Amino acid sequence: MPVAVPLSSYEHVPETKEALDWADLPTIDLSLNATEKGRAQLADTLIEALRTKGFFYVTNFGISQAEVDSQFAIGEQFYTLPLEEKLRYVPDLENGEYNGYRPAGRRVLSSGVQDKIEVYNIPKPEVPQSFPPLIEGHLPEIRAFQEKLHERVLHPLLTLLASALELPADTLTNLHQWDKRAEDHLRYMKYSRYDAAEYEKLEAGDGLYVTGHTDLGSLTLLFRQPVAGLQIRDHETGSWKWAKPLDASLTVNACDALSFLTGGYVRSTIHRVHVPPKDQRDVDRLGLLYFARPNQGVVLKTLDSPVLAREGFTANEFERAGKPAPTIDEFTVAKQAWQQSKSTVFRAKEGQEILSGFKGQYYD
Repeated sequence: MPVAVPLSSYEHVPETKEALDWADLPTIDLSLNATEKGRAQLADTLIEALRTKGFFYVTNFGISQAEVDSQFAIGEQFYTLPLEEKLRYVPDLENGEYNGYRPAGRRVLSSGVQDKIEVYNIPKPEVPQSFPPLIEGHLPEIRAFQEKLHERVLHPLLTLLASALELPADTLTNLHQWDKRAEDHLRYMKYSRYDAAEYEKLEAGDGLYVTGHTDLGSLTLLFRQPVAGLQIRDHETGSWKWAKPLDASLTVNACDALSFLTGGYVRSTIHRVHVPPKDQRDVDRLGLLYFARPNQGVVLKTLDSPVLAREGFTANEFERAGKPAPTIDEFTVAKQAWQQSKSTVFRAKEGQEILSGFKGQYYD
């Protein structure tokens, strides 16, 4: 069995000093979840955040900064591996597989600049995957971290959302059980820096690393990212705002599956990644994320909620079109294949019907 490789301590880069147009996002403080009054308050804050902003912060979620930094250190060490070793773990990206390594250079960004985005996804234990020795050696720690995220962050948020929808408390957690096979995954994501000439070309175009899009699961959890880049499109105004890094927090957004399950009452949040401010262009951007998805086989049909019935959100895109709602597995494979297929530009397949009743879309 591989032995855990000793890791260097991870050092977070300084935040930007530039005056950016930051988004004003609400905070879900999970320390309030211990009392009935606190839970009621959090449920109200959560549904308001999901309906108006789509993004929110989570604090006091019971995972230490040392545990978080250890995951950043593993991710940092992974990206120092030789490219030929990382390429041994590339899945069938063209056909919707995504667990493992996705190399940079699969998209051409604005002004003809090649992307420098690398991704490494680690699924739940029930999903078979081979790992490089570095990851294998740290797998017990990674598994424990994944489970803590599931139980200490995802489940409390889903329980609060069920309350806001006037559903039994376990309605959504039953669809997202840790010990059931599902396509949840932990991600180490690296945006390598460009040189000055490349940044100039990017800024002459749209200035984006990743164009506006939605995630396909239930909730995405992003650990504090000091290198500014994430931008959020406000549900109400349609304007783009920068996501500010908040100490000891997670930045969370709603995704497609949750939108389907709520008939569009909770909207999947549109976001993009912009080139960083000038004072952060001399560093790479390393991200640590957790993508939560319903259990294998869950049908993405609108839940029977009193709130959804009162508000008129009783059918999602598939149901309104008279099409059968897909399972999360069917939707995941279809959208991943659409997103990941190698192409000249991000918008090469925009508007393509990826499942009957649903078209792939990017956003300005």
